Amino acid sequence: MSPIHRKVAVALTVAALALTGCGSSSGGSAAGGKVTLTVATFDEFGYESLYPEYMKAHPNVKIVAKKAATSQAARDNMNTRLAANSGLADIEAVETDWLPDLMKVSSKFVDLNTSDVKGRWLSWKTKEATTPSGQLLGYGTDSGPEAVCYRSDLFKKAGLPSDRESVAKLLNGSWDNYFQVGRQFVAKSGGVAWFDSADAVFIARLNQMPNPFSSSSTEEKLIPLDQNAPVKDLYTSTLKAGVDDQLSARLAQWSQDWTNAFQKDKFATMLCPAWLMGPIEGNSSGVKGWDIANVFPGGGGNWGGSYLTVPKMGKNTDDARKLAAWLTAPEQQIKAFKAKGNFPSQVKALDSSELTSSTNAFFNNAPTGKIFAERAKAVTVMPFKGPHYFAVTTAVNDAINRVEVDKSATVAASWAKAVEEVKGLSD
Repeated sequence: MSPIHRKVAVALTVAALALTGCGSSSGGSAAGGKVTLTVATFDEFGYESLYPEYMKAHPNVKIVAKKAATSQAARDNMNTRLAANSGLADIEAVETDWLPDLMKVSSKFVDLNTSDVKGRWLSWKTKEATTPSGQLLGYGTDSGPEAVCYRSDLFKKAGLPSDRESVAKLLNGSWDNYFQVGRQFVAKSGGVAWFDSADAVFIARLNQMPNPFSSSSTEEKLIPLDQNAPVKDLYTSTLKAGVDDQLSARLAQWSQDWTNAFQKDKFATMLCPAWLMGPIEGNSSGVKGWDIANVFPGGGGNWGGSYLTVPKMGKNTDDARKLAAWLTAPEQQIKAFKAKGNFPSQVKALDSSELTSSTNAFFNNAPTGKIFAERAKAVTVMPFKGPHYFAVTTAVNDAINRVEVDKSATVAASWAKAVEEVKGLSD
């Protein structure tokens, strides 16, 4: 769930911009008295049924839910209220891509690194929200482990293996292998592309690099794009596969053309984080043949995920921390998964039979709980996201789309424009 990755274009409403009007400048706890806690989220966190459950177990607590129309509305609101040092909710949901900015104002958030939650999450999930000094800014909610979603019927027509175990073996290995199988598919597909978007492929590959835009995984010094050979190679090789080799359907993810393409057999595979199952099913109404293979090019990969933070400006920070810890506990993560498909990031949740026994009827009854639990455990690298990660990623994404979707620039010219855009950033 990320503004870079989801790119959901929804008009912002006045109500959305005012989503966290409650708050106070004092901290602490109500010490047993009546407590009102505001929880600000966006999109779908699966908490609607959890709030009444918590209030029933804690009669002194009243939860007021605030949900923005989009993650960008929530982010804009948070930035405005952080600057004013007033008005944030007691608990604020944030996306992983916001964390570099929050690191710079970490003193405005409660350190959630308490003994009762140590070891709860996959190590990479906790690391993303931990400052260099060891402060834990947020409790992990969902994660986005990636598999490969594919059209088994289109695989059959092209003469490729189509059952999920065979597809997993076929696609196991490097990105070169994924592209090579794609070339075989396209040669026999009768005009169907291998994947939907070069932008999506670039992001997936970028998420497997430990420090794509910085000099190390701990320093924030930005590498100028014209000196960043690994990222340039990622850019050019992705566009070669997508455009030159005609593997891509050349669609901008989340655009209307992309949405319509699901009904028109435009592509055969998608790099598929757990949260993308819902949009695929929604866009593919009446389409048969979708399945999921327990594999991902280059190893493990994660795309997206969120956290719950506790701003210090809240009135009841102790009670807010307890609620945030409860909402992100293994049992509640499984309930949220069942309600909205948000995949857990808790270690115990990933090993739960409730999760691993889950299947998805739309994806040919694929054992989605087991597949994505194994995909989550396969993640070994998460990119270091310095303060300019969002801006630089956006610049390269735009460069890819100029070549692939708009067809308005050559590979070299579009890269040169991105280089100039990034030069305007400062460390």
